[in-house]
Amino acid sequence: MKSLNLRSIKRLLIRSTNWIGDAVMTTPAVRAIRKNFPDAKISLLTKPWVAPVFSDSPYVDNLLIYDEAEKHKGLSGKLRLARELKQYGFDAAILLQNAFEAALITFFAGIPCRIGYNTDVRGFLLTHSVFCTPQIKKMHQTGYYLGILQGIGLKADGLGLDLVVNKKYQKRAVEILEEHGISRTNRLVGINPSATFGPAKQWFPERYAALSDKIHEVFGADILLFGGPGDRELGRKISKMMKYPPVDLSGKTDLGEAIALINMCNLFITNDSGLMHVAAAFDIPLIAIFGSTNPVTTGPKGLNSRIVRIPVECSPCLKPKCPKGHLECMNEIDVDMVFDMAKELL
Repeated sequence: MKSLNLRSIKRLLIRSTNWIGDAVMTTPAVRAIRKNFPDAKISLLTKPWVAPVFSDSPYVDNLLIYDEAEKHKGLSGKLRLARELKQYGFDAAILLQNAFEAALITFFAGIPCRIGYNTDVRGFLLTHSVFCTPQIKKMHQTGYYLGILQGIGLKADGLGLDLVVNKKYQKRAVEILEEHGISRTNRLVGINPSATFGPAKQWFPERYAALSDKIHEVFGADILLFGGPGDRELGRKISKMMKYPPVDLSGKTDLGEAIALINMCNLFITNDSGLMHVAAAFDIPLIAIFGSTNPVTTGPKGLNSRIVRIPVECSPCLKPKCPKGHLECMNEIDVDMVFDMAKELL
């Protein structure tokens, strides 16, 4: 590996990860990059749906959008993106995203210093290839991303998550609540019943409905249902099951608005998901329900975070669908178990 002259790097590109939760977990690494390169102009390349995670970051000077759906679609689009990046004259790129494609684009962009893990058979495209050991793969993802920096001799700056709410979205969050007759001073409980990567990560809709009703009855809290564009039907389903109508925001907010609304919650209850890490970053009292996934590597890092998990023999299987077909890991988690934890946090 070539030695790295930090002083020679004046223009630096960070390639972000592609998913919301992963992006939030990279924020300690982004902060550390800024601390190691205090005088560099730092740009961050991100997919559009992840951009709000970094839109107000004090550690990034410029956001660049990788529009794979249209402008940068297909091989010709990737070559177009490489040409666009080349115009910035970057001295170095740090690839937090682990795919072969990330290294290939920066290679074609002619960036002379390319730093990242040697995953996905891409080591030959990197000038500073960091070996991803089995031990690194077992640590929490926040440490995993910092391992890229430490692998080339850079310093970390702690494991704390770092997320800033845009003032525009703060104002919009208040407006959304007011549109539903809710004051920002009301007690708010966010419920996030969805999760990407398959149904094995999702606790049952009827239990979320029963839990939400119980929280409303005991604490008088307003329930906010969160979810992405693909979760509208799930939100409608849970709403119909409830005795007390929630504010169903499923598919009705963008990520920036969701981040601002989560920051206003008194409690957030969720599956292992991207929004779970958003709540953890703000240190919102949080209950995370885990089944098929591993809380050691992807659990919430907030000081007020609690994990509900039944350690059945087959968990974590890391499968999108339960191989046994009956989701034993989730079935063992009942409403009272989660409600008791909610009582403590509220």
